[in-house]
Amino acid sequence: MEITEAKVALRDSPDKKLKAYATVTFDNSFVVRNIKIIESTNGLFIAMPSRKVRQPCPKCNFKNELRSKFCNQCAFSLPQTPAPLEREDGLNVQLEHKDIAHPITQAFREYLQKTILEAYAQERAKVAS
Repeated sequence: MEITEAKVALRDSPDKKLKAYATVTFDNSFVVRNIKIIESTNGLFIAMPSRKVRQPCPKCNFKNELRSKFCNQCAFSLPQTPAPLEREDGLNVQLEHKDIAHPITQAFREYLQKTILEAYAQERAKVAS
C-alpha cells in the first residue's frame, strides 16, 4: 500500500501540544482524515483518529461517555468504571478513546508517521518563508 498524498493543516497555537491535523490518501483510493500531529517530551508523533468510548445506562440503555456519574437520558446513577490501568512499563492504558483506523504492523506505522512528519516539516517551512 502506498501513500499517494499527505496534506497537513497547521494549528496556530505554538504553546499547545496539538501541532497539526493530517489527511492521508492511500493508493489514490482511500482517505483517512483527522490524524493528529502531537508534540511530546520525546518529540513529534502521530495519533490516529479516534472516538470516545461510551457505556450504556443499566436502566435506559442510553450510551453515556465513560466515567459519567449520571445518565444523560434518565439521570440514573451510573456504576463507576475503574481508573486507567497501569502497564508493566509504567504507562497508563487509556480506555477513554478507541482508534477508528490504525496501522496493523509497526513497519507500516513507522512509514505512515515518517511520511506525515515530512509533510508537516514542509508545511512549516512554507509558512516560515
